[in-house]
Amino acid sequence: MSKGAGNTRTGAAGPAASITAGAVLEISGLTVSVRGEDGERPVVSDLSLTLARGETLCIAGESGSGKSMTALAIMQLLPQPAARISSGKIRLRDMDRGDIDLAGLDERRMRRIRGDRIAMIFQEPMTSLNPVLSIGRQLVESIEAHTDLSRAEARRRAIEALKAVRISEAESRLKQFPHELSGGMRQRVMIAMALALKPDVLIADEPTTALDVTVQGEVLELLRDLQREHGTSIILITHDMGVVAEMADRVVIMRHGRMVEEGKAADIFARPQADYTRELLAAVPRIGTGAGRRSSVEAEMPGSVAVVHDLHVHFDLRGGFFGQVNRRVHAVEGISFSIAPHETLALVGESGCGKSTTAKALAGLVPYHGDIVIGGRNLAGLGRDQRKAVRRDVQMIFQDPYASLDPRMRVGDLVAEPLLIHGIASKEERSQLVAALFERVGLSADQMELYPHEFSGGQRQRICIARALALRPKLIIADESVSALDVSVQARVLDLLKELQREFAIAYLFISHDMAVVENISDRVAVMYLGQIVEMGTRDQVFSNPRHPYTKRLIEAVPVPDPAKRRPRFARLDQEIPSPTRKIGEDPPKLALKDLGNGHLVAVS
Repeated sequence: MSKGAGNTRTGAAGPAASITAGAVLEISGLTVSVRGEDGERPVVSDLSLTLARGETLCIAGESGSGKSMTALAIMQLLPQPAARISSGKIRLRDMDRGDIDLAGLDERRMRRIRGDRIAMIFQEPMTSLNPVLSIGRQLVESIEAHTDLSRAEARRRAIEALKAVRISEAESRLKQFPHELSGGMRQRVMIAMALALKPDVLIADEPTTALDVTVQGEVLELLRDLQREHGTSIILITHDMGVVAEMADRVVIMRHGRMVEEGKAADIFARPQADYTRELLAAVPRIGTGAGRRSSVEAEMPGSVAVVHDLHVHFDLRGGFFGQVNRRVHAVEGISFSIAPHETLALVGESGCGKSTTAKALAGLVPYHGDIVIGGRNLAGLGRDQRKAVRRDVQMIFQDPYASLDPRMRVGDLVAEPLLIHGIASKEERSQLVAALFERVGLSADQMELYPHEFSGGQRQRICIARALALRPKLIIADESVSALDVSVQARVLDLLKELQREFAIAYLFISHDMAVVENISDRVAVMYLGQIVEMGTRDQVFSNPRHPYTKRLIEAVPVPDPAKRRPRFARLDQEIPSPTRKIGEDPPKLALKDLGNGHLVAVS
């Protein structure tokens, strides 16, 4: 199989048995085992599948289903010596030398196949790119390792690869380092690196999970374009069934290391056969199925839990020879909103728009200008002890539950810690309160003595919810609180949040970039762009009649979990969102919000 001038082909361990006609990769009877304290156990069991040329095969399932271990087995990157392929074959089509059994190759020969014949894109590009090497050096070195091209020719191909993934000013980007690029740009660099050698098979392991919904749409469209141009076969690993519907020709559903269902994408979504597949599809949030609960008028009534007026958050940056302040990050630029009791206000937008900074200002974690009124008391005019008392009414649930829980403390002590800090109840009473909270969030009191690592991701988030409830707050800020969870776990946590809201009369500030989740949980929605609110209204106003172009783009970017409604194309931007960082004295223009009726506010320039 020739790939054009400059490519050198690898030797193999000898030809394997011929694989299925039309297939470029075939896995048969694959079992991957992991050695632990209790002996060896399979994490992938007897998996068989084929990948046709030019096909997109999606492997879907929740965390722990064996998706990523399958990908690592194909690439021969299993963590050694803990994991190994205990049985099965992984055969790659090679018309020149006979089909190759990758499971039988040593590391030296496999190293030549990686990148050249089979490439992989990982979930987190920042950990996949070397932070101390420039983008250009990493791209050029990967090309030189697999071809006979000169340094100048390899550099030209690297520039072509960056242009192919729609990175502007490709030549100047070669000098930049990974930290100088946004998450979406870093993922495009990873795709460029993977496709620079025109591999036969591209494995994409959760390539869009960490990306904003609009960047996700652009990356998926980019993969489709490159597949059409080069005929690459793609294995797409994901737990997002919307992405599966958008991309897949065929789908493999995995659970506990085993394949539970396999078939064409249209058949899997229209006529799922396995109970687990039906459960997975039923848990997927869909735009258009949310039920609004409140009019916008109630949010402006006296007695709002929180009122934010003309909030500004700036971060000064130093530079130049004398290290003087010469630039300023305008993270939040004059926003105003209020949240009523029992209400869920969703704050949405892409990374860097100011959502999380707004949350931190409300929680008193960053300095700010403007007014934040909690329970009728303005935080700006309060002393230290008074501010501490007010902050009992505002609690946060963070995106990564494992990072927000001290791994050295028992989870019961973690949930009791807010009570201890505020001097509430005796030790015995605190223990009883914590036990009741554990029961309320679906955990048992017996689990209070365990440590965070002994729980699943969904259970850890429930622990964080219990800790947030300990002080009976009036407002809970949920900052991307379900974005890291599997779809069925996500659905259960969202249901729990709704139940707790009804039971304890809590107001939520729900921060997310997932518009489908927002549409299913929110009463009102505020859309942020570059530190300012560009549209705000009830859930129905924003989703049924979006008026700002940015809001429309966010909604259009959500993949519909139905292959029959697959969009023909998603329009890509030729440039990134402008930076909120400006020179001192160059303040951004203030957007005015116009009321279109019934509290539906839209920015006008």
